Amino acid sequence: MTDTINIIEAAGTPADMGRRIGAAVARSFNEAVTLNHEFRHTLKLFAGSDYVKTLRDAASRAYPRHMAELEGMAEAIGTDTETLFIWNCRGDLRFPPETAQARLDAMHDACTTVMSAGDFEAGVPAVVAHNEDGSGDFMAHRYWLRARPDDAPGFDSYLYPGMLPGHSAAVTEAGLVQTINNIRAGDLKPGVPRHFICRAVLESESIPDVIGHLRRPDRASGFHHGIAMRGIEQPMSIEAPASASVIRTVDGAQGHANHLLDGHFKSLEQTVTSSSDHRQRAVDDYLAGGGDPKQAENILFQRGAEGEESVFRRPGDGGDDYGCTLVTAVFRVHADRVDWSVHTDPDNLEAISGSFGT
Repeated sequence: MTDTINIIEAAGTPADMGRRIGAAVARSFNEAVTLNHEFRHTLKLFAGSDYVKTLRDAASRAYPRHMAELEGMAEAIGTDTETLFIWNCRGDLRFPPETAQARLDAMHDACTTVMSAGDFEAGVPAVVAHNEDGSGDFMAHRYWLRARPDDAPGFDSYLYPGMLPGHSAAVTEAGLVQTINNIRAGDLKPGVPRHFICRAVLESESIPDVIGHLRRPDRASGFHHGIAMRGIEQPMSIEAPASASVIRTVDGAQGHANHLLDGHFKSLEQTVTSSSDHRQRAVDDYLAGGGDPKQAENILFQRGAEGEESVFRRPGDGGDDYGCTLVTAVFRVHADRVDWSVHTDPDNLEAISGSFGT
């Protein structure tokens, strides 16, 4: 396995797609996931639990096709469905109080997003740019999925081994862009796991369809969703933990660095790491100082001095949430198409690029 992005092509029924994805990531899953200390601890705590059964029942009722995709993936990887389900539900699990640190350790995701509105008449696209931050264990296990389902719009998505697509950075043939930032809110409850909701969003063909998924009342937890749609000049910043969804239209430019910002959530308990705070302030300062949001790489590639906080993450950079920037994805949304570029790092630009038109 090299440190480049490995491309997977999958098509067909949900089970067919799951098996194709699972076969492609099986080695990575066995190398980077099953031996991971935090995940092994999570399995020990939750395998066979009533909480996981409740989550699984909710996912099966709400999104049976995506559960079939996960089951096909588990079959091809050679693991049991419950193990793969728990891997996809780490952020939905309510850890016992004495294991609170285990929950934080299990949630490496620490992404940063910059969104800006477009002016189509002037030829200016809307932009959604995103650092996908995860565990450094996945630096040698990076995947880009080109999916063409039988019964839904095709899509391209960054993919972690063994996880459903959609909870990182993705774009669909319907012209939808979705980027995801982890949040660590305290309103977890038994319900539909957030990865299944993210996967379902990729089948949406309109903004109301997206909002329908993000406002369903039976969500187990949630994310921040950066949403854009071909033909619409303003992206949307949607904070959607389990207890509420707040939808804001981006008329100018703004950033988000994986903690809840809207005043609606000021009384909601959440964990904000020093890295998350640094990255949010860095993006805010960049935009307030006249930084060009259309050239979001300028801030997404920002590196501090050795041992200091950075926006572009590397192990040992001083952050406290263990994040590592795996890829930087930039989506440019026009009236008639969405163009995208995926950078593996500042020295290797446009490792993958593409376009979905009308």
